[in-house]
Amino acid sequence: MNEVLLVVGMALVTFLIRYPLLELVGKISLPDRLFKALRYVPPAVLAAIIVPSVIMLKGEIVLTPANPFLVAGLISALVAWRSQNLLLTVIIGMITLLAYRAIFSL
Repeated sequence: MNEVLLVVGMALVTFLIRYPLLELVGKISLPDRLFKALRYVPPAVLAAIIVPSVIMLKGEIVLTPANPFLVAGLISALVAWRSQNLLLTVIIGMITLLAYRAIFSL
């Protein structure tokens, strides 16, 4: 029961923090430059989450071919850039990581 109260409390706090700002934004007009700048927030957040996990191996920065996450990440980035297809990018990245690990773990 405590977990349910905790989750409900966190949801309520999150709602109370965000709702007034969303209500205010709905009533005033914001400049187009702000909306253009906000388009870059999701890629920036995604990069901030992914890049450390790709370049770090066992707590150290490893920028060599010995890092299978880096190799798979670079190949995935290339596939994403060329194909613009998210599903293909994820599949190729997973296959690359699994194959690289299988080949070089021997």
